[in-house]
Amino acid sequence: MASFKPTKIQVYPKLGEKVTQDTLYWKNYKAPVQIKEFGAVTNIDFSPVAPHNFAVTAFTRIHIYGPFSQEPVKSFTRFKDTAYCGRFRSDGQLLAAGCEDSVVRLFDVSGKVALRMFKGHTKAVHVTDFTSDRYQIVTGSDDYTCRLWDIPNATELSTYQEHTDYIRCGVTSKLNRDLFITGSYDHTLKVFDARVDKSVMTMDHGQPVESLLLYPSEGLLVSAGGRYVKVWDLLKGGQPLVSLKNHHKTVTCLSLSSNGQRLLSGSLDRHVKVYNTTNYKVVHNFDYAASILSLALAPDDESIVVGMTNGILSMKHRKSPEEAKETSGQPRRRPSYRVFVKGKNYVPKQDDYLVSKPVKQHLAKYDKQLKKFNVSKALDTALESWTRLRKPEITVAVVKELDRRGTLKNALAGRDEQGLSQLLNFLIGNLVDPRFAPVLVTAAEMILDIYQTVIGQSPVVDRQLLRLQELLEKEIDYQRDLLEVLGMLDTLFASSLPKKEVPCSAISRSNGFKRQRQTYGLALVF
Repeated sequence: MASFKPTKIQVYPKLGEKVTQDTLYWKNYKAPVQIKEFGAVTNIDFSPVAPHNFAVTAFTRIHIYGPFSQEPVKSFTRFKDTAYCGRFRSDGQLLAAGCEDSVVRLFDVSGKVALRMFKGHTKAVHVTDFTSDRYQIVTGSDDYTCRLWDIPNATELSTYQEHTDYIRCGVTSKLNRDLFITGSYDHTLKVFDARVDKSVMTMDHGQPVESLLLYPSEGLLVSAGGRYVKVWDLLKGGQPLVSLKNHHKTVTCLSLSSNGQRLLSGSLDRHVKVYNTTNYKVVHNFDYAASILSLALAPDDESIVVGMTNGILSMKHRKSPEEAKETSGQPRRRPSYRVFVKGKNYVPKQDDYLVSKPVKQHLAKYDKQLKKFNVSKALDTALESWTRLRKPEITVAVVKELDRRGTLKNALAGRDEQGLSQLLNFLIGNLVDPRFAPVLVTAAEMILDIYQTVIGQSPVVDRQLLRLQELLEKEIDYQRDLLEVLGMLDTLFASSLPKKEVPCSAISRSNGFKRQRQTYGLALVF
C-alpha cells in the first residue's frame, strides 16, 4: 500500500525589505552591551565635553560611564531616596540632580560630596537643568512649582506656581539665559521668562507631558505625552505643526541626532522610532526587550543608550569603518557541502547486517484529516485563525489539494452562517492576491453555485458578498487600466525601433493581408 503524501505547500518569494540610506545608517551599530542597574533607569545625559561620558540615573544612585566602559567611572550614592534627572552643565564640570526627598543636589564631577543642596520644594523634584550662563539651575517638582536657583549664593531667585499637576519634564534655552520651558501632567507646556513673574506662552498637549525637546535653532519645540509626539512652532506663538501617533503606548523620552535631521522617540511599547524631521515620517525602528524610560544619543551618533523599566541599560556603539567593511564584505557563512553529504555515500560491506527502522511520518492536522478523507474537517483546520492570517499559503494549498482530488465542492457545502462567513472573509482578504488568485477564483465560483439559494437570508453573508463583488469590480478596472498602459507602452516601443522591410517572396501582398484578416477574425470569435 502506498504511503500518504503530505500536502505540498508552495513556497512564494518574499518581498525584500526596502533598504534606504537611513536603514544602512541606523543598522551600522554593534550588538548591544547590556548593564544591570539597581532599579529602573529614569534618565540618561551625555556630557557635552569630550570624552563625552554619560550620567545614568537609576534608583538611589547616579553612575557616570565612559564612552566604551562597562563599569561606572564615577558614582554618586549620597541620596536618601530615589534620585531623578542627573544633568551635566555645559562645561561638563558640574552635575545637578533632583530627589524624592525634595532636595536638589549639585555635584562636582571630580568629587563625591554634594557642593550645594537647594531646599525649598515640598515634594519630589523630577526636573533639573542648568541655564545657558552656567550660574543658575531650573527645577520642577511634584508640588506643582518650578523654581530658579542661584548657584554661587545657593539661594532661590524665583518661584512659579502655574501648573495644576506634577511637573515631570523641562528644558532650558541654550541661547537665552532667561528662558525655560516646563511640561506637566496637567497636559500643558509653559514657556517662562525669568525677567517677568509669570509664563509668557502656554500650549495644550492634550495628554500628561512626559518629555520635552528643543531644536538647536530653538524655533521648534517637541513634546511627548500619551501616545502622541507633537511639534510646536514657538516663533508663531506656540502654533502646533505636527502630531505624530506611531507608538502603541505612552511615549516617555525624546532625543535628536547630532545633525538635527532625525528625531528619536522611546516608548513603553519597547520601540524607539526614528523620524525624518523634514516630513516626520518613520524611517527606522529599534526593538528592545522591555519598556523604555530614557534615551540618549552621543555626539556624532557614536552611541545609542537606552534605559528600561527592568533596570537594564542598553548601549549600542557605532561600528568603525574597518568593521563596517568587514561585515559588508563577508557573505553569511553557510554550512559546507560536506556537512550535507556526510554518510550519504556510504556503501555497506558484504558482511554488514542492515537493521531497518521505519521512519515515523509527522503529519499536520489538515493532512491527518485528509488521510481519513474528512474533507470538510481538513478545510476547517486550514481555516483556523492563526493559519489563515499568518500562513494563507497553507489554506490555499489545502484548497488546491481538495480541488485536485475533486472533493472541493463537498468540503465547501453544508456550512452554517459562521463557517460561510469565515470562508468569505478569507476570500475577501486574498482573492486579488496574484499568488492565490488562480486557486481561489475556482473556490469562489463553487461557493456562489452552492449557496445562491440562501442569498438574502443572512445580512452578514449578504454584506460580505457585496464586498466581494466590489473588490472584483475594482480589480477588473485595475486590470483594464493596466492593459491600456501596456498597449501604450507597446506602441511606444514599436515606434522607437528602427523599421526593417521583411522580404515575402512566397506570399503576395494581397494573400498576406487576407490571412491577417482571417487570424484577427478568429481571435475576435474566441
